[in-house]
Amino acid sequence: MKPLFAKGPSLGVRLLVLTVLSVALMVVDARFTLLKPVRSQMSLVLMESYWITDLPQRLWQGVASQFGSRTELVAENEKLKTENLLLQGRMQKLAALTEQNVRLRELLNSSALVNEKVEVAELIGMDPNPFTHRILINKGERDGVVLGQPVLDARGLMGQVVELMPYTSRVLLLTDTTHSIPVQVNRNGLRAIASGTGNPERLELRHVADTADIKEGDLLVSSGLGQRFPAGYPVATVKEVIHDSGQPFAIVRAVPTAALNRSRYLLLVFSDNRTPEERANDAAVAQEAQDRQGGESVTPVTPVAPAPAPAAPATVPKPQAATPATSAPATTPSTAPATPAAAPARPATHAPASQPARPAARPPASTPAASPAPRGAREE
Repeated sequence: MKPLFAKGPSLGVRLLVLTVLSVALMVVDARFTLLKPVRSQMSLVLMESYWITDLPQRLWQGVASQFGSRTELVAENEKLKTENLLLQGRMQKLAALTEQNVRLRELLNSSALVNEKVEVAELIGMDPNPFTHRILINKGERDGVVLGQPVLDARGLMGQVVELMPYTSRVLLLTDTTHSIPVQVNRNGLRAIASGTGNPERLELRHVADTADIKEGDLLVSSGLGQRFPAGYPVATVKEVIHDSGQPFAIVRAVPTAALNRSRYLLLVFSDNRTPEERANDAAVAQEAQDRQGGESVTPVTPVAPAPAPAAPATVPKPQAATPATSAPATTPSTAPATPAAAPARPATHAPASQPARPAARPPASTPAASPAPRGAREE
């Protein structure tokens, strides 16, 4: 009797054949490029299967996002509104502090700049040497860049220009082992020196006393003592402070605030490079010039007063009724108030006006001279 189903090879034989075939295909695919067109065609077929198998998960994620997105958006909107309100309040306070700083500098007659001039530059290259932290920017000597010019990004100081070329410049970053910058703790004004460690994410503060008031989270800003970096710009944030009772100095590590390995657009700061002595001399010269201008503005008022003085004699001849004896005393008081109205120089006008009036008053004195005649008649 013939069996209903033909008996084929055993499972062991099939497994062995498939194993040999698989190994042969892997060797051919690794050694030769004959199976690349087959793989590319198979990928088109398998892509549909991948999409079908991943469809349930994508549908579930879409439904969950539709129900959860509204709540998340409302919460995020409220959070952004709160942050916006806080930032607006801080901005108003910052504007008030800036105006107050300007007024105080004007009172002190300080020549330091409150807002430095800046220019945008772009990073175009990096030094391939892993032991130096230098970058190349697209601004050079033709653009007014100078050696030692500070460079910063949107978060804080990055470094300074150390090499000039006509159209490009090389910037030494803060984290380079050969770079140091004077800083101070923004909380209490403690001064220190921040040096590079060769790690783009770390700075170290040198020679900080073990008893110094510095702690984790303190903001370090530039102090401006080196006359190279402008004061007040953020440099780093203290990350770790290690106190050792057997060492005179504490180990202070900080993280730069600037994105040294991520920023692409930078700012070149054009600050005042004068020394303190030059600033003091310029301020003294400006003060002297201001005082001189103030003195000259007062002196021109005095020569204007004598100008109408020649008009005073014109008022003197007006009282021509000097013939009667009784009119003489009347003219003297009348001319006295008239002269101040005509000319502000009071002492200069009274003296000449009163002297010619006296001879006119003397002739009436001759009339009383005839008075002895009646006396003689009485004696007779």
